[in-house]
Amino acid sequence: MGAYSNDGLSLSPIYSFASSQDLRLSKHVHDNVHGNIYLDPLCLKFIDTEQFQRLRELKQLGMAHLVYPGAVHSRFEHSLGVYWLAGEAVQKLKNYQGLELDIDRFDIQTVKLAGLLHDVGHGPFSHLFEREFLPRVLDGHWSHEQMSVKLVDDIVDKHYIEIDPEMIRKVKEMILASSEFARPIGSGEKHFLYDIVANGRNGIDVDKFDYIVRDCRACGLGCNFQFQRLMESMRVLGDEICYRAKDYLTIHKLFATRADLYRTVYTHPKVKAIELMVVDALLKANDYLNISSFIQDPSKYWKLDDTIMKTIETASNPELKESRDLIMRIRRRNLYQFCNEYAVPKDKLENFKDVTPQDIVCSQKNGGVILKEEDVAVSNVRIDLTRGRQNPLERINFFKDYESEDKFSIPDDRISHLLPTSYQDMIVRVYSKKPELVAAISEAFENFQLHTYGIKAQVHATPEKKKRRL
Repeated sequence: MGAYSNDGLSLSPIYSFASSQDLRLSKHVHDNVHGNIYLDPLCLKFIDTEQFQRLRELKQLGMAHLVYPGAVHSRFEHSLGVYWLAGEAVQKLKNYQGLELDIDRFDIQTVKLAGLLHDVGHGPFSHLFEREFLPRVLDGHWSHEQMSVKLVDDIVDKHYIEIDPEMIRKVKEMILASSEFARPIGSGEKHFLYDIVANGRNGIDVDKFDYIVRDCRACGLGCNFQFQRLMESMRVLGDEICYRAKDYLTIHKLFATRADLYRTVYTHPKVKAIELMVVDALLKANDYLNISSFIQDPSKYWKLDDTIMKTIETASNPELKESRDLIMRIRRRNLYQFCNEYAVPKDKLENFKDVTPQDIVCSQKNGGVILKEEDVAVSNVRIDLTRGRQNPLERINFFKDYESEDKFSIPDDRISHLLPTSYQDMIVRVYSKKPELVAAISEAFENFQLHTYGIKAQVHATPEKKKRRL
């Protein structure tokens, strides 16, 4: 079992990894973002399992491919990308500060494995399953990070993978590091290693490096963020990864690009309309298919992926008719109709509560058609720079140059007065599930805004042609 020694001096053949000297021992694949990726023998043992191969059936961006046709990449290739960047990052730190940081082969393999497995427990349809569907059918909170940890143990047990238990413990801690379930890091640990894959300290990690570039490329969007610059210049000071002061704006661009992706891709109005329909289809199918029961047992969970939609669509069971009809509406582009949206005023953000269909229905004035809650869908969209209403750069430490041992934070106003002073947007969108109700729902939505804020916060009225659509 304990094939590694933590001093890095002995390494069992089954744990040999692809260093710059032994790439011949590794299998390589060509990735359209990072070029050749070399897969070491231990990681291949995890990759060649049904649990990991399931990631091929999970689209990275869920339903976004129905708006951005190129967005068909999967969590499989993203996981390989994070594996590769995690290895590159820890290897660069070893090259530049190896003696000082005491980075050994055990550390390198652990970080790479955490990068590979960080999303192995992810649910179908991007974050829709975890954030939109499960809260409607479950009491309590479920997270894909926790399921990733369970699946790591399941893979090791089911496939008899020989691996040091201490390595597995650290891999699981690194996977959880940026979640609300993060475990305390021991005083004797190298804390900076936990910043690489899922950085709970300030949000700069190789997971974002990969998905930002990969998602921009798949959607045909430009990406000016250069993660390579940060990878080359990062440095460990006081057991945390710090960056050169001159790279402040590069880091800001990381968070700004992520926010742009949220606004233009992940929460595109049409994407959200489709997601709302998928959630409704899953809710209507859950009593018959018992989808939510899969999330407790790793031996069942690995069988759950995006193909659940095709399972529903092709089933003949009368119990699934309503779900089938919704999916057929998606296929025929008969989507929930976007009525309007508004950005919550800045001074109202702190006490904002999610708007519900009930809020809209209760804002309808007497006369005309009578709206029901099941006629209305509401999407409350939060877009931030990873830390809600806080500036994530306040949690980052910088250094002047490589001769200096001092680290420090940098206030925004020392860099530029053009940088934002607010770090979160809250957008409320309302949809009509029936085309003939767009006018009534739009009017009720306007009434809600007037009652809540004293003004119509939306930018413009719902177009008349949309109201007349039947």
